[in-house]
Amino acid sequence: MAERKYVIDKAVVEQKIERLALEIAEQLYDDKADIVIIGIRNSGKVVAEKIGRILRQKLTVNVQVISVILNKLVPKEIFLSDPSVNFDNKNVIVADDVVNSGKTLLYALRPLLYFQPKRIQTLVLVERMHKLYPVKSDYVGLTVATTANDHILVEVENGEIVGAYIE
Repeated sequence: MAERKYVIDKAVVEQKIERLALEIAEQLYDDKADIVIIGIRNSGKVVAEKIGRILRQKLTVNVQVISVILNKLVPKEIFLSDPSVNFDNKNVIVADDVVNSGKTLLYALRPLLYFQPKRIQTLVLVERMHKLYPVKSDYVGLTVATTANDHILVEVENGEIVGAYIE
């Protein structure tokens, strides 16, 4: 097995998540609308939960974290972990670990089409420069220049992000 080429380690991940949460808190500080963070299955959900914990300490509005589950290769069916959530007049942040093509973030927005959120923003821990879909992340932890054939994988152990590497 080849040695993994890490682009970010656990300590830097924690710093990036703290900074991302502070950016959100700064932007939404005077906004009285509740926040719903939608983590995209698995490691995107871990990112969302960490951001949510920090925001609850920094803001007075309700911060709810849910997840969206979809097949990243064929995203025809999209399931919210809590389908009863009403997104009307809320600040919604869709969070994922890595944006590769932009397709997953784009499809994760589909359940929101039935509501009137106050604002929809996207957050990614790691952004690649080879997006195929017109998705621009509002909050980015780290931008990495890669080749079109490279993929970045985020490694999670026991609910903690231990790093991200290029495959």
